[in-house]
Amino acid sequence: MRRNPKRLALALLLSAVVASVVFACIPLRVDMAGFLPQGHDAGSRFLFREVRGGVAASIITVGIEQAPPAELARISRAMQAELSHDTRFSTVLNGSFSMGDNASLRDVLFTYRYLLAPDPTVRDFSAPALSGAFAKVLDGLQSAAEPLFLDLALRDPTGAFFNVLHALQPDVQARLREGVWFAPDRDRALMLLRTTAAGMNLAAQQAAQDAIRAAFAASHPARARLLLSGPAIFAVQSAHDMRADIEKMSVLSLCLVVGVLYWRFRSLWVLAAIGVPFLLSLSVAMVVVRLCFGAVHGIAFGFGMTMLGVSLDYPVLLIGHRDAGEGPGATLRRIAPSLRLAVTTAVLGLTGMILCGLPGIAQLGTFAAAGLVTAAIVTLFIMPRLIVAADLAPRISGPSAPLARAERWRRWRGFCLVPVLGACAVLIVRPVVVETDLTALSPVRPAAKALDRDLRRGLGVPESSRLVVVRGDSPEAVLRREETLAPVFAALIRQGALAGVEDAAHILPSTAMQDQRRAQLPDDAVLAAAIGQAQAGLPFRPGSFGPFRGDVAAARHLAPLTPAGLAGTALAPALGPLLFQRGDGWWGIILPEAVVDDTAIRAALAPWPDVLPLDLNREITALTTYHTRLTLRWTALGIGAALLVLVWGLRDAGRLWRVISAVSAAMIVLLGILACRGVPLSLIHLVSMQFVLGVGLDYALFFARPQLDDAERARTIRTLLTCNIMTVLTFALLCLCHTPLLREIGWTVSCGTLLSLLFGFMLAGQAASNSATHAV
Repeated sequence: MRRNPKRLALALLLSAVVASVVFACIPLRVDMAGFLPQGHDAGSRFLFREVRGGVAASIITVGIEQAPPAELARISRAMQAELSHDTRFSTVLNGSFSMGDNASLRDVLFTYRYLLAPDPTVRDFSAPALSGAFAKVLDGLQSAAEPLFLDLALRDPTGAFFNVLHALQPDVQARLREGVWFAPDRDRALMLLRTTAAGMNLAAQQAAQDAIRAAFAASHPARARLLLSGPAIFAVQSAHDMRADIEKMSVLSLCLVVGVLYWRFRSLWVLAAIGVPFLLSLSVAMVVVRLCFGAVHGIAFGFGMTMLGVSLDYPVLLIGHRDAGEGPGATLRRIAPSLRLAVTTAVLGLTGMILCGLPGIAQLGTFAAAGLVTAAIVTLFIMPRLIVAADLAPRISGPSAPLARAERWRRWRGFCLVPVLGACAVLIVRPVVVETDLTALSPVRPAAKALDRDLRRGLGVPESSRLVVVRGDSPEAVLRREETLAPVFAALIRQGALAGVEDAAHILPSTAMQDQRRAQLPDDAVLAAAIGQAQAGLPFRPGSFGPFRGDVAAARHLAPLTPAGLAGTALAPALGPLLFQRGDGWWGIILPEAVVDDTAIRAALAPWPDVLPLDLNREITALTTYHTRLTLRWTALGIGAALLVLVWGLRDAGRLWRVISAVSAAMIVLLGILACRGVPLSLIHLVSMQFVLGVGLDYALFFARPQLDDAERARTIRTLLTCNIMTVLTFALLCLCHTPLLREIGWTVSCGTLLSLLFGFMLAGQAASNSATHAV
């Protein structure tokens, strides 16, 4: 047959154009928020929504070390001065606080001091109370600080302003040294920053981190070292690692597959032909995922690139089974029934992955299913004419003595029970433990997690995994509920259930509370009489406390301070993380400190349905358990449907038994190996095993297919071996990734597909004496 590859070249060019347009129009998402679930109740939905874009995700903790304390303090102050004027940061704290640098905040707090001060004694304007306050003022005026103290002391003799300032100081455990925060146990200066951008805005977070490093460099740090941690740091680093993994996998997978295919076929035209279904399957998969999920995650794309070795199985099987000069329909008549069964059962095997309810994993399943179906359709309806026009066939396709000798090993297939029984014994002795904590597969490196714990412990920041959420229709409703809960938490603190709490009501009382405090202020005549009695016998001039009377009179007519009144002040960033509005109302966050008895806390808060005590770890565990059960349920249904398809398609009890036994043996031994590794069986392993199940069915169906002759048997072994090498090598590459999720997928699939080939060859294949049968 005369070779005419023009049609093939045109098809490859069109496929490349389609793929280029798709890749250019569909950007990849690389933040792990795309892999988080939506939640199945109010608490989990709130938690994961805040993890994606809440204010907690924008916190950055900073450490400066490896220099003398005085030098570390100097660097900290220089960075604080530089970053405080950077609009990319809403909060820059290092322990130093000067009201002179916050004139607007100082004026607001001083004006509203009698409405904001939590200590009721600062509003006790009886004559005896004022007498004691005036005596303290006199002592202060006689000190060396008289010029600075005089104006403030006479206007605020009860110390309401200082009481407000004390209540607003961050409750941290860091020690104050050289005027800035230091870790309690080492010479490490500490800072706490919050960015204005959301934590998952990776470009803005990268710019903010660059600004921190630039401020550190501008402080001339010499040998001092800068440490950065927090959710925003993790998000940027994880995205960087994931992007590097994707680029590495794309290049290495392509090189490996091209190398294996060229070694097998010794033809660049074969590579061109196989490129058509691969490019089209990858393009269609990206479009389908984008339409179904709104975005394509980088992990799904990386998974798709490793699918390179699987989606190419179908064109490799078609070319590998063709004899030179054979017509377009002849090869298909031999392999099409098995290929259609393999595709159908493989997609049904992905049911649990697609319908598990987790967006990221559902993307993996949808990407795989769409890619496999597209590759199969292209192979069945487009590829035959292309490969016939180019006259593509294996360079070696006849019978093989070594392969024939290898097939004789099937006489000893009974020995396959040994690894199966061994795996069963391992599973009995060391049962597989189901992992219900998805954080075990977090992309954050262990060293980064340890640093974050260390910096948080040094600052004494409340544990972010535990919080109490208050929901209301308005900020006033949230603040009033928090004030209602104050005595409840006080009782819990006395019981030792927790050490303390941090909430918005400590920063800004409700308008009802401010009105109540304002009502306690006496009118001017009553206050004037009390002042007169209190200063009797004290060396104050008449009218010395006139400004004090004027401020109290003004406070009696103040409108309550609201969150809007704090906008633009340095206090707004402190209030923002604790009181904020979302689409479904207003939310308040109460952060408990040093939780000892979570059960007691939940019991104490049970009477209020609008108050949700949440434990992030518990919520993740419950959610993972829920989705694991959902995955197993859909997987069982998918396997049941695949079994029905096999029964209908094979219509041969012997072949059906060989296929099922081969796949079952591979899955049992794979479970045994996972148990030996001591790695808990996570949801990621379950979905990976579903993929292995689909590939194993492919191999078993083709091994069990009736063969025309010895040459056909040899072609089957060669093509399946080629497919297996590509799959094992491309998925094994994932073991080199930084992302734990990709590593576990790679390890499980590469090991499982190798087992599938071995057991498929031994258990699903026919004995050599039965080679002269007719194809179905």
